[in-house]
Amino acid sequence: MSARAAVLPDPAPPTLATPRVAVALVALALGGFAIGTTEFVTMGLLPDIAEGVGVSIPSAGHVISAYALGVVVGAPVLAALGARLPRRALLVGLMAAFLAGNVLSALAPGSTTLLLARFVAGLPHGAYFGVASLVAASLVPPALRGRAVSTVMLGLAVANVAGVPAATWLGQTLGWRSAYWAVVVLAGLTVAAVLAVVPPSPGDRDATVRAELGALRRPQVLLTLAVATVGFGGMFAVYSYVAPLTTDVTGLSRGTVPWVLLAFGVGGVLGTALGGRLADLALFRSLVGTLVALAVLLALVGPAASTGPTLIAVIFLLAVSASTLVVCLQLRLMEVAGEARMLGAALNHSALNAANALGAWLGGLVITAGYGYTAPSVVGAGLAVLGLVALGASGLLRRRELQTATA
Repeated sequence: MSARAAVLPDPAPPTLATPRVAVALVALALGGFAIGTTEFVTMGLLPDIAEGVGVSIPSAGHVISAYALGVVVGAPVLAALGARLPRRALLVGLMAAFLAGNVLSALAPGSTTLLLARFVAGLPHGAYFGVASLVAASLVPPALRGRAVSTVMLGLAVANVAGVPAATWLGQTLGWRSAYWAVVVLAGLTVAAVLAVVPPSPGDRDATVRAELGALRRPQVLLTLAVATVGFGGMFAVYSYVAPLTTDVTGLSRGTVPWVLLAFGVGGVLGTALGGRLADLALFRSLVGTLVALAVLLALVGPAASTGPTLIAVIFLLAVSASTLVVCLQLRLMEVAGEARMLGAALNHSALNAANALGAWLGGLVITAGYGYTAPSVVGAGLAVLGLVALGASGLLRRRELQTATA
């Protein structure tokens, strides 16, 4: 089965003129921008949130974990339950639930209610990207589907460059709750934009929850999820500790950290755009190439930390390769999930949030063990190599499947 044939969305997608396609893709990306802003702004406002709800900063950090848990749980559950629903209506419903979760976050009187609110806000995250990716792919010819999906993902990448800094400034200036209210506004605009410019498309009337969840029994799905969780976990092993790496190892001032993060954000935008084009050319080869590049760059982070310019350069290239990998993984899961297209498209974000937890935990272990802030780069490179092992197994299985199909 080819990648282009496998990511075919529902039968008879609507045919739109090119300008209308562009506007519809921007509307879908706006939802990604809102989601990316709320996911990462909490990290920048953690001291303010801790003070606001009367807990320590480490305790307030649990709200980040609560959101990630919501993503991991919500993506497969909501994708399976919503597979039969009309796509545009499902997008609106998911964004409305996301809006409600952020309203609850802004109104939360204490830490317990805030934890619950962040879990609720995270539930629609993966399912939204899954549905939006399917809708985006349905609006363009087969040769452009990778670029359409990457456009949706660009909303998330741009959020790191523009949405998160702006919302962080707003939260520091007007109080942390104002950042979540800003996300509520973005979510409301997304609902209006989707209703206005995204064409209606039917759901899969033959889909069932059992059939959708059956994708989790497919070896190719499980191997691709392993690549996403373990291989991409290497990036989070480094990124989670990039601030102390910059100050304690490279010797730069705290004021330099935002510039390092900006380099990462810009690299993420470039990599997301590049990922769609590479996936359209050769999806599996692009997966292999970007994962190899990721492993090499992760190994170079330690040596590069000796000077500021080399650290920023490697962090930028690391973001390019990591973001390219995310897009390719999204399309690969859409390819190998078979009839469970909705679930396959949504599972990527569950795996990436699991990668976040795994990478940060393993990176923290080696730092706590006394190996220093360059040690996570070795851990990260090792995780990327393990991801390549899983991808190699997927490639061998893919070759066997093609030989069987042509026999």
